[in-house]
Amino acid sequence: MSQLAFIVFQDNDNARYLVEAIAEDNPHAEVQYHPAMIRIQAEKRLVINRATVEEKIGREWDVQEMLLDVISIGGNVDEDEDHFILEWKN
Repeated sequence: MSQLAFIVFQDNDNARYLVEAIAEDNPHAEVQYHPAMIRIQAEKRLVINRATVEEKIGREWDVQEMLLDVISIGGNVDEDEDHFILEWKN
């Protein structure tokens, strides 16, 4: 049985930068566009890197800012000031 780590964002201007950064850092991930939301999923693990997001938005970015646009997540969360990781550890 496959275990997909995923994150779902509201489809807004902020989330579009996040999606672009996540897709760049996770080339194995699948991005699905739905009305009013964007889902990104990957087998076992997704990594969101602060440095990549900052490059896309052109300013400093706090990982916690992302949570304003999150609808849902799937996976265990490992978070620090530089990364937000979703993964299934079993």
